[in-house]
This record gives sequence, structure tokens and C-alpha cells, in this order.
Amino acid sequence: MSDKTLKPLYGNTLAELQQICIAEGMPRFAAKQIAGWLYRRGVTDIDQMSDLSKANRAKLAERYCIGLTAPVKVSTSADGTKKYLYRTSEGAAIESAYIPDGDRATLCVSSQAGCRMGCRFCATGRLGLIHSLSVCDILNQIASLPERDTLTNVVYMGMGEPFDNIDNLLKALEIMTSDWGYGWSPTRITVSTAGVGRELERFLNESSVHLAISLHNPFHDQRAEIMPIERAYPIADIAETLRKYDFSHQRRVSFEYIVMSGLNDSQLHIKELCRLLNGIKCRINLIRFHKIPDSPYFSPDQKKMIAFRDALTAKGIMTTIRASRGEDIKAACGLLSADEGQSL
Repeated sequence: MSDKTLKPLYGNTLAELQQICIAEGMPRFAAKQIAGWLYRRGVTDIDQMSDLSKANRAKLAERYCIGLTAPVKVSTSADGTKKYLYRTSEGAAIESAYIPDGDRATLCVSSQAGCRMGCRFCATGRLGLIHSLSVCDILNQIASLPERDTLTNVVYMGMGEPFDNIDNLLKALEIMTSDWGYGWSPTRITVSTAGVGRELERFLNESSVHLAISLHNPFHDQRAEIMPIERAYPIADIAETLRKYDFSHQRRVSFEYIVMSGLNDSQLHIKELCRLLNGIKCRINLIRFHKIPDSPYFSPDQKKMIAFRDALTAKGIMTTIRASRGEDIKAACGLLSADEGQSL
């Protein structure tokens, strides 16, 4: 059987590995052994799973492979950020951004190749949806990262809308946070969504990781102009759902706000943000708009960014300005498009 017809073991949950073992006539407990080799020891070949019998390793190898693939290209920014290009199992190109910052190292991962949300300020949205990533494709961005051992945090803020791929997202999070998987604390992981309301409560009930909402404008009509999802899932409804949950402990909810000069940075926007978020323990992360081709938007200067931040903070909402990283290699917020992958 060729490698292309072999199924990946990587990306299977413990329950799924147990089903594989049963189907192959192997003992159920072997699933935990396989998970340990995959997610803790990082084997690259089934034959390296030495506590499985030779016969069982041979059975697995007839139908399965590990499934990990190395990045095909890396671009390095002047600020140390690295953008990695990967090929998915279906041959599409996706990008991840590795962001070192002192003792902290964050990986921004993708959940889809392209995106169907169509946000007007985002280069990924111009691609449309190519396909959702498999669990293996999602985790491969972490497992095959050359700097994997330095990672302190992972954010699902790359290409795609994570809630548009909710089943595979939740499986990936299960693998990342389970003791049989990566064993990471949920506080090391943040998932960002444009606000797919039908999946929000499921995400909050079935995971414990941090949540980030792409807000960008508190007024319904204005948000709908730049984020078509507002028409299906109004941000006011998203806020109402969040008020049902307690974010006073380890889990954090934040709102991402790309500041676009003259579009969403007035005193009226500050007032409406305070009204919209009243009763939700949260923070706002302000992000400078990064120019994409033929876009009518532009970012205010740093002085205005600081004034906007300070005005929100004075109103009682913890507000920060997120540092822009990797803009020179198109790795900053809103710039991922995997355009280099089309020629490779």
C-alpha cells in the first residue's frame, strides 16, 4: 500500500485509537501506548513503537502511517517572527506564524485552508474556503515545527474560522490538553472566532481553553459591512451568550479589535463597546490594521491608538495594544494567505 493510501495515526483521540486497535485485533490497552508514542515521544515511524509486538506493528503499518509532514518553506522577519508554509493532506497550502518574545513563544495555527467568512480586512478571507483541516493537519503545524520544544502558547488565529471546523477543533484541543496527549494546560491555548453563534456554547461546554472574539465594531450595521457573519450571528447575541458563563477563574475571554481610522475609533464606538460588553469579565486587545492590496482601510497612528486604549481603560475595560509582529513577511494579523504556496 502506498503512503498516499495509508491513514494517519496522528490526530486520533484515545477513543479513536482504541477503535483502531479493536479493528486490528490488538488489545484495547495498546491505544494508550500508541498515544504515548505519538504525542509524547514524537516517533516518526510505527516501527519505533517498541512496546508493541512486532506483529502488531506490522498490522498497523499495513493500513496506517504516522502522518506528519515537515514545513515546505520558512520566511523569517526582521523581528524574529517565522512564517511556516505547510501542505495539507489534500494538497492545499496553509501558513502558521511562530512568534518568539523573551521567555514566551507563541504559535499561531490555522484551522482551514482559506476561509468562507469574507471579512473585508483579512487576506485569508479573499481566498474563500478551500477546505477544513483534518485533526492531523491542525496538529502537524505544532508537531512538525522546528521550534516545538520552545512553545509556551498556541493561538488558533491563523487561516480559517475555527468554529467552522468545530469537530476537528475540539478533537485537536482534546489531544493537546489530555494527560494521554500533549498534557498541556488549557491556559496555554486560545481559540479565536468571528462569532459562529451556533457553535459557541458547544465550545464553551466542551473545552476549557481561552476564547477570543473578533469584534472590530460594536454597531450591528457597521460590523456587517466589514464582517458578513454579523448578519447571521449578531455580536449582541454573542455577548448575551457570554454573560451566562463565569470567566472569573482560569478561563479568559477577550475581544480582538482591529482599529481602522475613521471607521471604528470614535467616542461613539467607545461608548457602544462599553454598553455591549457590560457584565462580561473580559479584556480588549487593540490591533493595528495591516494593509492588504486594494483595501480602503488604514490604521490610525500610535498616538491615536494609545488614546483609544486609555479611553477604554478609563471606562473599566482592561485594554491593551497588541504588538505587531511579522508584517514584513506577511505574517501579521490578517495577512496570512499562503500565496507563496501556489508556486511551490
